[in-house]
Amino acid sequence: MAFSLNKIMLIGNIGRDAEHSTTPSQVTVSSFSLATTYSIKKEGNWVNETTWFNIKAFNLADFYKENLLKGKKLYVEGRVSIREYTDKQGVKKYFTEVIAEKLIPLDTTSKNANYTQTDYPGAATTQTAPDEGFNPPSDEEDLPF
Repeated sequence: MAFSLNKIMLIGNIGRDAEHSTTPSQVTVSSFSLATTYSIKKEGNWVNETTWFNIKAFNLADFYKENLLKGKKLYVEGRVSIREYTDKQGVKKYFTEVIAEKLIPLDTTSKNANYTQTDYPGAATTQTAPDEGFNPPSDEEDLPF
């Protein structure tokens, strides 16, 4: 079996308020854009370059739906998805998006003025809890290296 990895981690600012819809099978889909910025030296001067990502998340809690607002800082972890389609003129087009698996708000305020970073209900995630049977070594002498 071949091994592969499709993982992306981003920290950026939401570019537009999230749009929410529900599929016929009652799956909630939230879509928004995220901007990341990096600095690069051009002609002796440092300039900021921005990269935009389309983000799609499924079945988010109401907290996230209400707080995925333009300008908010957000950590997104997920996978890259590339879809292809043919437009009305018969031209093949490609659409790249990030399918979010984990979201963590990084702003200290939300739409609710009483909100603080420690108040949010945790990261929106589909990951499972660690194995109950795992016990880390008690001291360094137990390590095999």
